[in-house]
Amino acid sequence: MLSIFLLWKRRFRAVLSSLLTCPECGFQKKEDMPQDSCTYFYECTKCHVQLKPKSGDCCVFCSYGDVPCPPKQKECGCSAIFRTT
Repeated sequence: MLSIFLLWKRRFRAVLSSLLTCPECGFQKKEDMPQDSCTYFYECTKCHVQLKPKSGDCCVFCSYGDVPCPPKQKECGCSAIFRTT
């Protein structure tokens, strides 16, 4: 069983972009995500509201994106359920 886990871990590739949606104005923008850290602040390009993560989320991608951040993807091992384009 351990060898299956190690094989999966080597094959894991995180989705590195996410479509952020501003909760204030609804503007959407595709952004690249850092692979090894969380983005805590993000300014909406359209209305300039500064987004912060919702309570319980680690970053703005987990709160407002269509794909959670790479550290969360690795944590749950669920990148396969998210879009890959």
